[in-house]
Amino acid sequence: MLPETIIATLLAGAVVAFPAPDPIQFLKDSLSKRAPSPGVVISKCVNPGMLALAYDDGPYTYTSQLIDTLDAAGAKGTFFWTGTLYGCIYKHQDAVVKAFKSGHQIASHTWTHSHMGSMSAANIKTEMTKLEQATVNLIGRKPAYMRPPYLDTAGQFLPTMKTLGYKVITDDVDTGDWNSKTPAQSEQLFTSAGAKGNGHIPLMHEVYPGTVNTLTPWLINWAKTNNLKLVTVAECLGDSPENMYQPGNFTAATGPYSC
Repeated sequence: MLPETIIATLLAGAVVAFPAPDPIQFLKDSLSKRAPSPGVVISKCVNPGMLALAYDDGPYTYTSQLIDTLDAAGAKGTFFWTGTLYGCIYKHQDAVVKAFKSGHQIASHTWTHSHMGSMSAANIKTEMTKLEQATVNLIGRKPAYMRPPYLDTAGQFLPTMKTLGYKVITDDVDTGDWNSKTPAQSEQLFTSAGAKGNGHIPLMHEVYPGTVNTLTPWLINWAKTNNLKLVTVAECLGDSPENMYQPGNFTAATGPYSC
């Protein structure tokens, strides 16, 4: 057989051996490469045209009302919840389940809302696993995202989050609602930050009526005016919906539950 014939035969075989890639799988692989890594601080969306409404410190008295406001606007929010900060999480079971069923993202803000940077790795893990067990008991899922109380990421915190598989979120717009800023003052911060560039992940708290009743409706309108999509933190980071939660099936503890 001539060398040219041999080469042609090998090339033909190579075509058979390496078929064209599946475009759907290619897209999934591309998204997976873009997904955020555990134990790394993330403060801003990776894509333009998005606003991730993210609320800390609940669940609380206003949670159900806030969910209704978001749902009516077709918006998705992210709730960074604690176990005990504003009462026991189990006392707000209906609101927790309502948020989950509405497609909002449930994330961790630790069990007691303490400074994580001064804790040992073992104590940090306890803070996270107690909140995990509560969400398993209530919605059957463990969060894969968290926001550290006081945005404290010092000491053993980030290495422990990496070990536990948590994506660590801070913010790029601090509304200052925790520091007595009025909704009007918070609104000005968004106006100054603008709607251009990659989307914002704000620091807000669902435990203040001004944030729930005034700032959130204003943000919904601001987003609409600026053609911003209101999404979960996971979506604004290019993560797939199933990655909002830890993989696997988990068993709820035997009730009744208490803090």
